[in-house]
Amino acid sequence: MSWLVTGGAGYIGAHVVRAFQAKGIDTVVLDDLSSGRQSFVPTGTPFVQGSILDGRLLVDTFERFPVSGVVHLAGFKYAGVSVQRPLHTYQQNVTGTSTLLAAMEDAGVARLVFSSSAAVYGTPDVDLVTEATPKRPESPYGESKLIGEWLIADQAKAAGLAHTSLRYFNVVGSGTDDVYDVSPHNLFPLVFDALLDGRTPRINGDDYATPDGTCVRDYIHVADLADAHVVAAQRLEAGEPLEPVYNLGSGDGVSVGEIMQAVAKGTGIEFSPEIAPRRAGDPARIVASGDLAARDLDWRMRHTLDEMVASAWAARQAAASR
Repeated sequence: MSWLVTGGAGYIGAHVVRAFQAKGIDTVVLDDLSSGRQSFVPTGTPFVQGSILDGRLLVDTFERFPVSGVVHLAGFKYAGVSVQRPLHTYQQNVTGTSTLLAAMEDAGVARLVFSSSAAVYGTPDVDLVTEATPKRPESPYGESKLIGEWLIADQAKAAGLAHTSLRYFNVVGSGTDDVYDVSPHNLFPLVFDALLDGRTPRINGDDYATPDGTCVRDYIHVADLADAHVVAAQRLEAGEPLEPVYNLGSGDGVSVGEIMQAVAKGTGIEFSPEIAPRRAGDPARIVASGDLAARDLDWRMRHTLDEMVASAWAARQAAASR
C-alpha cells in the first residue's frame, strides 16, 4: 500500500505524509512548491516537483510510482485572495482536480481522499454546521472546493472511484517541529509574526453576540486532521464504505479572545490585543459537528487549545533558529 499526496510539501500535506509514515504506509509527494517547502518533506520520501495541471507529469508519476490511491491537497488555498484572482483559483482547484482525476482513471488508480473546506458553507445561519447544512460559498475558493466535490462524485458514478471529501475548519498547531504554518493569512502565523516583530496582535471586533464579544471559530489540531486522512485511506483500501463528505470539526468553538489569552500563556509574551473594527462579512460563530467523522474516521480532538498553541509556537521557534 502506497499513496500519492498532492500538495505534500505544504503545512497540512507534510503532516499527512508523516501520519502515513507513522502507520508504516509509504507515500509519494507531488508539489509545485508554490506555497509548500521541500524541506517539509521527510527525508527518503519520493518527491516529484510539478503541478497537478501537468497531465503528462501525473501520468509519468503514476507509471514510476504505482500507488493505491491519492490524497489530494494541492491547490490555491487563500479564500480572501481568490476574490481578486478567481481565474487562477478555478484553474488550480477545478482544472487541476479534473486533470488529476483523468490521470488517475488512465492509470487505474481508483481511490481518492479530497481536501475540501468549510468555505463551501459560506456564512451558515445555524449554531452547529453539519454535512447537511446548505452550501452557500462566498468566494471563488469556496466555490472551487464545492465544484471539486461535484467532480469527484460524478467521476465516482462514471468510473467507480472510491472517495471521500474532508471539509476542514481552522487548522492550527504542529505535530513536529520540522513543519509550521507559513500562511500569510491564518490567525496563528499573523499573531506570532506580530509578537516576533514587537507589534501588538489585533482582534477585529469585540461586540459580537458571543460570550466575550469576539468571533467564535472551530479550531482543530493539524495532527488530528492528518490522522483522519490515514484512516480514510485505510478504509478505502479495505473496500469499506465511507460517506461522500465529512466535517472535521470540534463541535465546540473557541473565541478569538480565548486564542489571544492562550497565545500569551503559551509564548510567555504578555500583551493586551488591540481592538479594531469588525471586518465586513465576519459571522459571530462558525462551529461544526464532527459526529460522522468520529463514527467512521476515529476523529476526535486529541489536543487542548493550550497544546495547539504550544506546538505551533515550538515549531515556529525551531524554524527561526535554523
